[in-house]
Amino acid sequence: MRVVVASEPARAGEVNEDFFAAVPAGAVLLDGAGTRGAEAICRHGVAWYTYRLGGEIVARLGLDDVALTTLLAEAIAAVADAHRATCDLTDPSSPSSTVAIYRTGGDYLVLGDSVLVLDLPPGPVVVHDRREVDFRVPYQAAYEAAPHGTAEWEEARRVYIAALRANRNQPGGFWLAKDDPRAAAEAIIGTAPVEDLNGVALLSNGASRYVDRFATADWPETLATLSTHGPRDIIRRVRASEQAAGVEPDDATAAYLTDESWPPRPNPA
Repeated sequence: MRVVVASEPARAGEVNEDFFAAVPAGAVLLDGAGTRGAEAICRHGVAWYTYRLGGEIVARLGLDDVALTTLLAEAIAAVADAHRATCDLTDPSSPSSTVAIYRTGGDYLVLGDSVLVLDLPPGPVVVHDRREVDFRVPYQAAYEAAPHGTAEWEEARRVYIAALRANRNQPGGFWLAKDDPRAAAEAIIGTAPVEDLNGVALLSNGASRYVDRFATADWPETLATLSTHGPRDIIRRVRASEQAAGVEPDDATAAYLTDESWPPRPNPA
């Protein structure tokens, strides 16, 4: 399997809370989440959580006879057990993460708002768990509309955070990898037709905003850019769009996987 990947923190010098790894058995991308002050809840922090969870997933990827949901549940349980004695895992703001997995042979899993794109003819298949994105819409709109730093802004922010806390890993809300292995059962799963596959893209939401927030390109154009110019070009364009729109930058990771056994991708017109 050939892998091209690029990853950048939101700002130079900051910790990148995304995680990506590829091994012969497949690839894993995580995007960590946590509110400010989360270190008081979990002394390890968000980056530790994503790196530890990513390692637990990678260690299990070669178990072809284990379903990806079972694999993820076991990994979540292992990480929870590793810091349950020192951290308040029941707090809704303790570290959590999105998950995107592609396993060689075609199995895939997505939990949370990272994106997995199957480069298939006649067009890409986008696997995206939109529950958190859709849930955020009214709260984020009020938060972003309020003048920054005002009492109105502070109240909108408080309501926004409280709603996320109350609905994270709850029926009717949205689901992430956190401390409860049962969240894995909420993931989107499927199997790609490997005989038709040109490639697989995995993007954290800091990179997928190239398409789903800024509409800089559509998914066919994005796959063509990934396969010809590489993921760093996607992140460069995302940073330019963030600056132009006055949007806070985010950790951004993009990867494109190909395999000699997959059909070659046709050159873009």
